[in-house]
Amino acid sequence: MDHRGADHVRFGDGGDASGAVREAVEHRGAGGEPTLVELFTTVEAAERHDAIVDAARAAGARVHFASDAVLAEVSQTVTPQGLVGVCRFLDSPFEDIIAARPKLVAVLAHVRDPGNAGTVLRCADAAGADAVVLTDASVDLYNPKSVRASVGSLFHLPVAVGVPVEQAVAGLKSAGVRILAADGAGQDDLDDELDAGTMGGPTAWIFGNEAWGLPEETRALADAVVRVPIHGKAESLNLATAAAVCLYASARAQRPRTSA
Repeated sequence: MDHRGADHVRFGDGGDASGAVREAVEHRGAGGEPTLVELFTTVEAAERHDAIVDAARAAGARVHFASDAVLAEVSQTVTPQGLVGVCRFLDSPFEDIIAARPKLVAVLAHVRDPGNAGTVLRCADAAGADAVVLTDASVDLYNPKSVRASVGSLFHLPVAVGVPVEQAVAGLKSAGVRILAADGAGQDDLDDELDAGTMGGPTAWIFGNEAWGLPEETRALADAVVRVPIHGKAESLNLATAAAVCLYASARAQRPRTSA
């Protein structure tokens, strides 16, 4: 389902709603225009977060007062916290991401769970990734669950959407980025990659579907198919956890070494 409106996307409420709205108030688009367009709030929430409401007005956003029932419908949450924002689209052109010569990118291919998509976006942000790419076979970036799970990271780094995986891989390779596919049945071991010193260069990780991973044709696009080693008795790692391990491994390998 596409959760975009004709011109804007809803976000906020659920999780840290006030933090997400604060991020939106402060965020500016590439042309310097405010990202937040409208703010819906209950009277009680406006009193609790008066500084946010004042900042939204100062940024030119229209502020509307509404009931909890209306906010629950708008935000698609059972227990709304009283703040829902409407933003301009935040995704970036894939060409702009390539032109920036990224060093670390997360590519979500066939990721259908919105909570996982948002959590991987948050992990990529925390690991210092330069961008996230959602392929055309992945969940809508603006699904309310994706937005909430990103906990504001949607405002922190470029995200391209609707990119065919073949186009994503070709573009990244043209920018000198090594492509690694994360797969539990991968031939290469993440620990071995780290020990071999092969992960210090620009890298893009492809993460697949939560249930069945990456199809063979997608794995074939990668320079290597890498598994996260399981040292204990757990059968596997979930998508977001595996993504965090892989992204942080690359971030650590890319850090400049300092002499003792």
